[in-house]
Amino acid sequence: MLRTIAVRAAGLTRPAHLVPNVCRRTMSSTGADSNSSLVLTDEVGSKGVITLNRPKALNAINLEMVQLIYDAMKRWENAKSLVIVKSVGEKAFCAGGDVRAITETSNVELAKKFFSTEYGLNALIGAYRPTYIAFIDGITMGGGVGLSVHGKYRIATERTMFAMPETAIGLFPDVGGGYFLPRLEGKLGLYLGLTGYRLKGRDVHKAGVATHYVESKNLPALEQQLLATTSGTEVESVLDRFSEKKDAGVEFVLAKQMKQINEFFGAPTVEGIFKKLEADGSEWAQGTLKLLHKMSPTSLVVTQKQLELGSKMDLKTCLKMEYRLAVHHAIESDFKEGVRAMLVDRDQSPRWNPATLADVDPVRIEKFFGPLPDSSELQFEDDGPKASL
Repeated sequence: MLRTIAVRAAGLTRPAHLVPNVCRRTMSSTGADSNSSLVLTDEVGSKGVITLNRPKALNAINLEMVQLIYDAMKRWENAKSLVIVKSVGEKAFCAGGDVRAITETSNVELAKKFFSTEYGLNALIGAYRPTYIAFIDGITMGGGVGLSVHGKYRIATERTMFAMPETAIGLFPDVGGGYFLPRLEGKLGLYLGLTGYRLKGRDVHKAGVATHYVESKNLPALEQQLLATTSGTEVESVLDRFSEKKDAGVEFVLAKQMKQINEFFGAPTVEGIFKKLEADGSEWAQGTLKLLHKMSPTSLVVTQKQLELGSKMDLKTCLKMEYRLAVHHAIESDFKEGVRAMLVDRDQSPRWNPATLADVDPVRIEKFFGPLPDSSELQFEDDGPKASL
């Protein structure tokens, strides 16, 4: 399942001036599609709740939804003490963002609008003054990761499925993936970013992607108690009371492979990673190689460099780098072919160009990280000197 798997019907079709206001409500929504608005907002005193209301599309976000969420968060930035982000339905928190529209139209300006708006929201979440809590109950991929992982608290459940599978569609783990993935234990983040490996339930917590693990049946009670809190200390106390300890339950799904992951994915090049996996020869190594061979060779090389650079950047600087990467990919890369093979024709047989790691041109890779043809850069509302590349 990919970042765009649920967005066939989603389109970046409405210009900003036609986007409707967020539907403001006084009580939390529990019914699917209970309101025509794609984003619902609740205000409970000094607290706010944002609910993604697109369950039939696994709550995948399009430009309209990103703008609505951003507007609500800006409106509450100095008025609320706590904001909860959740979704309608049991299958997905947010299965991704609408990138199919970009590849189908080959509209670079559309790409710029989508990515700049989405990354602006990611940056806002990362620096948000109110306590930000995301209930990542269900599928959480791509754009859904960007809506959650940069916030202070991320609550996983037994239904959570986390993945960043962008290399399979000729892209890279964006929405700040270059910032948060290299900050996971050892080389786990690079492994997740290159392979698109899926973490489920408790393992999302054990990996450090989620800050807490709570059974889904307890989320309504958790929400009510969080909305009744009066301080940050009380918020932490409530979360700790509901959450299972990280070392509880069975062992982390990748615990036995972490030594190999750290050694093999610590190689200085992607080709080096392949060679170490080939030399190991274990069943796990062979399975990992088989998975990597399905990915865009260009995306693999871009992703490794992205995470290496991102490990030394703050979030905003990383998002500026990723904006360059995203727009360059929209101009000319494996991105369009990957979406065609996985989401449009669904033949599962992308024709990568180049088809092998050996043919990936280092000069072309450097170009992806360089300035855009029109010299445009991602700009944030409160840009400071640290956020420049």
